Amino acid sequence: MLGLAVGDALGAPLEFIDRAEIARRYGEVREMIGGGWLNTAPGEYTDDTQMALAIARSAASLGRVDPADIGARFVQWMESMPKDIGNTTLQSLGYLAGGVSWNVAGAKTMAQKGDSAAGKALTQRSLDISLITHADPRCCWACVALNQAIVALLAGSDNVIAAASDVRQPLVRETVITSAVARRADVKSGGYVLHTLGAALWSFVHYDNFEEVVVAAVNLGGDADSTGAVAGALAGARYGASAIPERWLEVLQNRQELTDLADRLLELS
Repeated sequence: MLGLAVGDALGAPLEFIDRAEIARRYGEVREMIGGGWLNTAPGEYTDDTQMALAIARSAASLGRVDPADIGARFVQWMESMPKDIGNTTLQSLGYLAGGVSWNVAGAKTMAQKGDSAAGKALTQRSLDISLITHADPRCCWACVALNQAIVALLAGSDNVIAAASDVRQPLVRETVITSAVARRADVKSGGYVLHTLGAALWSFVHYDNFEEVVVAAVNLGGDADSTGAVAGALAGARYGASAIPERWLEVLQNRQELTDLADRLLELS
């Protein structure tokens, strides 16, 4: 939870800036600088963490994964006018707010957008949550891949590529496998789900401590907050909260709630 949030906040000011421009302006970003097109404060995270918080709050409150409740919390968040909300998410939540069921809203969006929207219990819950906003199979199975990787890391395994590639969707599986051997120049880091997943995994497998994983991820540019969030979640699961630089945590928005929610979810597990 903390890793996801600090990765998001570190990357937020770099969103939509390509890596060459990041290098020209900053050399390398490894501090919470704030700014960017969203004009974030240092330590302020974006929709990636805000939506993860909605899921965590729901699970912590109910003691289970309830997609209807998560969807309602997503709508409440949308109606609070956040600084940033993805177009696919906005459209799906618009359907949800209009009375469309959680397991149909994302499918309606996918039908409208076409190709551009791209453990048994773990798999089903991951699929269910993705369906609320992103019903494209690439999105759904990317969620499964990421959650399988996190579970493996929490269980003490370092074979994250094997865990994440054990999914049915062939493009997701290929993305996971190739991320381990890709060169930095070939790593794409735009807003496409497979680019985000691949870039985060590339950062994770090529660096060996929390700070370097997250710094590598956000300096890829593009959808830097999302890549940073995913890489941070992986690195957090691998290295633990104690490995997160205190200089990042001390300015992190809602640090205590993130910690409390993580503790509550651990209790429930």
